[in-house]
Amino acid sequence: MLLLGGAATVEALTGVDRRLASFLIPWGVILYTAAGGLKATFIASYIHTTIIFAVLITMILVVYIKVYSSDQIFSFLSHTVSYTEDECAAIYSDPDTGVSFYDSSTYACGPVPGNFEGSYLTMLSSDGLMFGIINIVGNFGTVFVDQSYWQSAIAARPSSAARGYLLGGLCWFAIPFSLATSLGLTSTALMLPITSSEAGAGLVPPAVATELLGEAGSILILTMLFMAIVSTGSAESIAVSSLVAYDIYRPYINPEADGNQILFVSRIVIVGFGLFMGAFSIVLDILGLNLGWVYLFMGVVIGSAVIPLWNLMTWKKASGTGAVIAAWGGLALALIGWLLAAVIQEGSITIDNLGVNEVMLSGNLIAILSSGLIHYVYSVFIDPQDYDFSELDKNITLVENDTSGLEPEQQDPVELEKAYKWITRRGYVLTIVLIFVWPLLSIPAGKFSESYFAFWVLVAIVWGFGAAVIITVLPLVDDQEAILKVLGGMMNWMLCRSPDTPMEYEEDAKSTEMVGKAD
Repeated sequence: MLLLGGAATVEALTGVDRRLASFLIPWGVILYTAAGGLKATFIASYIHTTIIFAVLITMILVVYIKVYSSDQIFSFLSHTVSYTEDECAAIYSDPDTGVSFYDSSTYACGPVPGNFEGSYLTMLSSDGLMFGIINIVGNFGTVFVDQSYWQSAIAARPSSAARGYLLGGLCWFAIPFSLATSLGLTSTALMLPITSSEAGAGLVPPAVATELLGEAGSILILTMLFMAIVSTGSAESIAVSSLVAYDIYRPYINPEADGNQILFVSRIVIVGFGLFMGAFSIVLDILGLNLGWVYLFMGVVIGSAVIPLWNLMTWKKASGTGAVIAAWGGLALALIGWLLAAVIQEGSITIDNLGVNEVMLSGNLIAILSSGLIHYVYSVFIDPQDYDFSELDKNITLVENDTSGLEPEQQDPVELEKAYKWITRRGYVLTIVLIFVWPLLSIPAGKFSESYFAFWVLVAIVWGFGAAVIITVLPLVDDQEAILKVLGGMMNWMLCRSPDTPMEYEEDAKSTEMVGKAD
């Protein structure tokens, strides 16, 4: 999905054909991921994320401090919705011929249908509410179904995983929130000639950045986008290779496989998956599907796996067979409901009709709710279980019995229980605040006043800066011991010094040698 949007952006900014870009971009992922594995992915992801947030902060500063202010953007947005259809037609017209190319469904001009008082400056929006629900279902699906999330959690210390995922979620939210508040609103405020299909392809940020900063803006957005694609692509490549190597190759093909054999299989899968990513992106482009359409459709396909997986992890009565039936059954029902909704809502099944918010909302909700109901009924009335979660560790086998990095306290049930309670309490509170409390508190504001909008912008700026500091500095502080150890090893290698030789011993040896020479 990200590759699809990235290829469209590369074509818009550089002129390189998007299909060629879809094939070339994955090679940046394949090379370092196949060579370095999971450790290279972690290190590269940190560097990529640091660069992404540097560009994010730059865009926020440019929009609200260097070029405009919150009051100016507020004024522009107010004027955007005040134009009549004739005035919009005059604005979006060819300056030479005077012929208008305006279409109310294509360009952002005039009152917004479904929004309170037709304004962009409000949280009371029917389309916004539908998109929010679709977004929640789809992102629940990505977190629960995406192997890269599980893999990172397993690789981390329990206490670090709990805190890391909570902070990671807060930091991630800064990207859509701060970018939408800066570049997203600016595109509408300036009334740039961006069509709805171009916006769906992810071309709003590069268009605004180029408008404000020229070629430098294009380069910054390209850099940010490439960092995001290779970081995500690397994590997904490692995730897929791990599934194939550990869940297919080792159990069913070569149960006695050692670390080298598994590494070889993983590298083959990484190369194959990278090529598949490029090919699949090209297929989606040929079908006429863009980033926005695929994003909305995501929950329809993977949303049915969310509740069954949740139940398997937290409910001792959950049936494994029921989880499989629920996931596939929910998917089938979601696809049927999605297609029927297009016929009922729009009258026919086309790509455009299937991408309408109401239709996508139907498919997403059916996926996540029907699967939960199926799994509950199956687990309670057909195949109830009484699983002992303490048995889980006994069925996990290590390759070559490698326990490196596993310290005793990280396997202590008491410590694990503390980490579980810590993340559970805070996770529920944060979920309720972000999904329910924050939107509800914005309802009384109705249409934002100038001061309320200024406060909103301030929150976005502070959130973006705070996330940038946390994501950049905290990993260095948290792992300073390991970093110093690595740097020490590099220094030993450059000085041809034995890693076991203490610095004090080396200084004593040099002093003894000098005394001998003097004698």
